[in-house]
Amino acid sequence: MNTRNKIIIVSAIFILLAGAIGGLVYWKYSSARVYIEDAKIYAPTINLYSKVGGTLQNVYVNAGDYVKMNDPIARIGNELVKAKSDGLILTVETSIGTAYGTTTAVATMINPSDLRIIGETQEDKGLKYLLVGQQAYFTVDAFGSKKYYGTVDEISETSNEGDIVFNISDTREEKTFDVKVRFDVNQYSELKNGMSAKLWIYK
Repeated sequence: MNTRNKIIIVSAIFILLAGAIGGLVYWKYSSARVYIEDAKIYAPTINLYSKVGGTLQNVYVNAGDYVKMNDPIARIGNELVKAKSDGLILTVETSIGTAYGTTTAVATMINPSDLRIIGETQEDKGLKYLLVGQQAYFTVDAFGSKKYYGTVDEISETSNEGDIVFNISDTREEKTFDVKVRFDVNQYSELKNGMSAKLWIYK
């Protein structure tokens, strides 16, 4: 066997070994985490209503304002509609003179401290490995590959509606469960309600 052939064989062996090692490392790394591709940053919306109804007389805030609990939001008739917590005003009605009942929100808000990363995982794709308190990290589409860190805060007790999966023998429904991850909203103040994210949870 000439030198050239020996070099080719050694190079091929080296490439195969490097590929095998790389594959093993990737497998060990990926198998240690549950990946959720379609996640989002979310906080429950708080609706602010009049208790008695009436005509909108004044509005004291704008969308995007931060308010404190019990700050006045609007006056409907003789009633002051107040913030139910500290938070961010998302929407507010501004049509002075319009009548509002007790079931129509005059404003909506969120409490930033309630922000969570929420994702869905299928019951056969990692749910059994998830526990409250596990460490996680996530990226947000708006900020590229920058990593943010958090902790699993909640795993839903009941499944969401899933898609029907057809196979040869039967018809089954994919069951998915919500997973919520808490993060430090003060440290990550750039993260906003509604942003899209990708989530990894360590087993």
